[in-house]
Amino acid sequence: MAHHEEQPTAIESVLELLSEHGLGAMAKAMQTLLNEAMKLERSEFLRASPGERTDERAGHANGFKDKAMRTRVGPLALRVPQVRPLPGGAPQRNWIRSSRPGASGRSAVAHTSCSTLATRRSATPAR
Repeated sequence: MAHHEEQPTAIESVLELLSEHGLGAMAKAMQTLLNEAMKLERSEFLRASPGERTDERAGHANGFKDKAMRTRVGPLALRVPQVRPLPGGAPQRNWIRSSRPGASGRSAVAHTSCSTLATRRSATPAR
């Protein structure tokens, strides 16, 4: 009979990584934690763990999509979980929206600033 060793949890893996390599391994630690958090969120969304059969299941796990992200601690190679919803079910969640989260905010501020300038140019108020 073969004995299988238990796989370390994400937290144990991160602690071991940081204790062996110090803060230089922070990017790898963050990558591990984000990948595990997204898998847990997918299980919660599907209302079933991987391989679990339940009547409450909202869809099926449909692999992963690779996503490269640049952060202040270094580049991250994320594996974003994909979901195939059941017919009539909720649409797929978008776990990682953008690697530049401030970009849409900056464009909105620029648009608002231009709109404000355009209204100030008018010498006579509109009636």
